[in-house]
This record gives sequence, structure tokens and C-alpha cells, in this order.
Amino acid sequence: MKPKILLVDDETDALEVLSYKLRQAGFDPVVAEDGATALAKVRSEKPALVVLDLMLPEINGLDVCRMLRRDPATVALPIIMLTAKVTETDRIVGLELGADDYVTKPFSPRELVLRIKKLLERSQRADDTAAVMHLGDLEVDAARHLVRVQGESVVLTATEFRLLELLARRRGRVQSRDRLLADVWDYDHPIDTRTVDTHMRRLRERLGPAASMLETVRGVGYRLVASP
Repeated sequence: MKPKILLVDDETDALEVLSYKLRQAGFDPVVAEDGATALAKVRSEKPALVVLDLMLPEINGLDVCRMLRRDPATVALPIIMLTAKVTETDRIVGLELGADDYVTKPFSPRELVLRIKKLLERSQRADDTAAVMHLGDLEVDAARHLVRVQGESVVLTATEFRLLELLARRRGRVQSRDRLLADVWDYDHPIDTRTVDTHMRRLRERLGPAASMLETVRGVGYRLVASP
């Protein structure tokens, strides 16, 4: 079956163009023009990924994102924000609420389709030959996409898991923000590095007692240490 992609936007023309491009790329597009409909279609259609505009009638995109991340059934659902807003604050708020990535209008439909493919690859990527990594209170199982802290399961988004897995594999070595953007988000050119900082903050919140294992190296980037 073709992966379903839920497109949420109140601009009919944009939905038509994106739906056409997604069908060309081998996806099954599902559309919603307001937040309430989007939430209903997430439940009924079970999409593989959501492209979510922030400016929506009834329930705005930020609230939709917040609701999806609070629901255990959709906490790990990949979300790409789509917005006409260009200020750093708007982007950071969306990322803090749990969006995996963002695309700012006006945008290239080809670029968005590429972002969708990369995010789905991150959410499905697994190395069946990889050993489970045990680092103090932290356990990272790449093959089963599982994380435990002190034996308790921790639910992460696809991007959060990829970020943690990469730092765990390179434990002890400092990773620059640009390197993380390239290796986790697959960006081939520098963008706003606050994207990395925001995801690191969310990741620390999720890890609780193991949060101190994620060290900030001022002016450089981040590293994971087994004994903080």
C-alpha cells in the first residue's frame, strides 16, 4: 500500500498542487482544510506523516501539533510544519511542540516531497545487526526503535530517536550543530542551527534522569557521555 500523507492547509490551490506531486512520487495524499478535520482524519486514515500548516481555521496548526503530541497513539507521528511565517520565534515554537521539521512558504513542492521522503526514511530506518547500546541508565535499541531510561520506556519522535542514536554511536565525541543537521536532518546546506538546539532541549526533557548525559560544548555542539 502507498504511504498516506495528510496535507493540512486552508489553501485549496496548494492542496491540489501538493496532492498531485505526492501521487507522482508514489504517495497517497489525504487532505484537510481545518484543524478539526485534520485531527479526525489522523484517527480515521492513520497517515504515515502529516504536513501541517500553522494558520488554520477553527483549531490552528500549533494546537493540532500539541494535541497530536499529547496523544500516546500519535506522539511519534512524523510532522512537518508548513507556514508562511518566517520569524525565528514561530519556527522554534513549532519545533518545541514536537514538529520534526519545517518548510517556509513560498516553497518548492519538489523540496517538500524530498523532506517527506527523508523524514519517512528516518522513522523507518533500523539496523538489524546493531547491538543494543547500554550507556549507564540509558538503553538504545536501534533495531526495535526503543529507548529506556532506568528500565522505563521513553517514547521519542523519529527525529528525536535518530538524534539520540547518532550521539550514542558517537559517544564521547563532540558533534557540531552543522554536522548534526547534515547527519540527522539530511540538510546539505547550513540552516538555522536553533533547530538542533530545540530538539536537544526536547530530548533532554524526555530522557529525565538521563538528561545530564547530553552535554553542551559551548560554541561547538553536543556530545553524549556515559558518565556525566
